[in-house]
Amino acid sequence: MDEHDTITTPADDDTTLVLLKVEEAARRLRIGRTTCFALIRSGALESVMVGGLRRVPVDAPAAYVASLRSAPRAA
Repeated sequence: MDEHDTITTPADDDTTLVLLKVEEAARRLRIGRTTCFALIRSGALESVMVGGLRRVPVDAPAAYVASLRSAPRAA
């Protein structure tokens, strides 16, 4: 394995998680961290504050994708 190969972190496979870090949510959506924060700021991607930490509910990335799929498309 070279330095450019990515390793799946155990957090990606942990089915007991309730909240994700923003970086983990971004990874699941295959988008960048900055784009993920922009989606959170716009309200498109649900998030909560836990103390001073921003977290994304584990089902929120799938809900965001579902909202994209159900949105009317331009012809």
